[in-house]
Amino acid sequence: MKLNYHHLFYFWRVARSGHLTRTAETLHISQSALSGQIRKLEESLGQQLFVREGRRLKLSEAGRLAFSYAEDIFKQGEELAELFASGVRPNRELVRIGAVSTLSRNFQEGFLRPLLTREDLEMSLHSGNLEELLRQLAAHQLDLVLSNQPVQGNEQTPWRSRMVARQPVSIIGRPGLASSDEVIDLLRNHTLIVPGTKSNIRQAFEQVCEYHRLRPTIAVEVDDMAMMRLLTRDTDHLAILPPVVVRDELQAGTLQEYGELPGVYEDFYAISIRRQFVSPTLSALLSQTSEELVNPVVSTDPS
Repeated sequence: MKLNYHHLFYFWRVARSGHLTRTAETLHISQSALSGQIRKLEESLGQQLFVREGRRLKLSEAGRLAFSYAEDIFKQGEELAELFASGVRPNRELVRIGAVSTLSRNFQEGFLRPLLTREDLEMSLHSGNLEELLRQLAAHQLDLVLSNQPVQGNEQTPWRSRMVARQPVSIIGRPGLASSDEVIDLLRNHTLIVPGTKSNIRQAFEQVCEYHRLRPTIAVEVDDMAMMRLLTRDTDHLAILPPVVVRDELQAGTLQEYGELPGVYEDFYAISIRRQFVSPTLSALLSQTSEELVNPVVSTDPS
């Protein structure tokens, strides 16, 4: 069997967008002609490459494998064109990472740290809600999504959720705010900044309060960890936070960790699509230990 790369190109463009009509308009051909080209590719491969879900097309298992090959083929073609146009071979790997908007920026930086000094690599970073990022992952617009909650995969959405780090959640505030080192006393006697009700941390915190029959005084409820960091630093309230969120302030002494909440943790997940081939770059990111990610050792040696 000889592969028709013209058919493969049309398949690749539809797979990237997930829309037959939109891709046809972009390529300036009719929808029926585009559909026919893809059908011929499916016939030559003996595999169904797409399954329809509402108005969108989703890749089948065979389609995902075909797409991974098509990505490599046509990216190299783009590099070849750029080589002859500029005389400089790009040869830079593109890594596209998404992160839920509520995730700690310190954790994100720690996760990506091994890539930040690589000159042979270009990173594209995206922030959004989990549903939006998963759509981009399914459309192969992202390679990996960082989240503080896992997702379940199935035949239609073959997600792979891997827990890459875990950190206890603590009571944190400005130095000198509390005299007691008993966690339950701190929760009972101080005003608190807490995550929003949809947060896994908030739900575990409420279970602790229920177990100890506490009715804590909540001063502020915040969905965004970056905002929690600012409010913890600039008010006299105590916050329910993973220490990684305020790692710099804890190291500088502008904030203090008063104690860990028993049984309450923040889990960090890397979500990808199950693939036969995983790039060495992504494999290296996923091989980092939890300690490296939440407590990275940053060199201060200028050399």
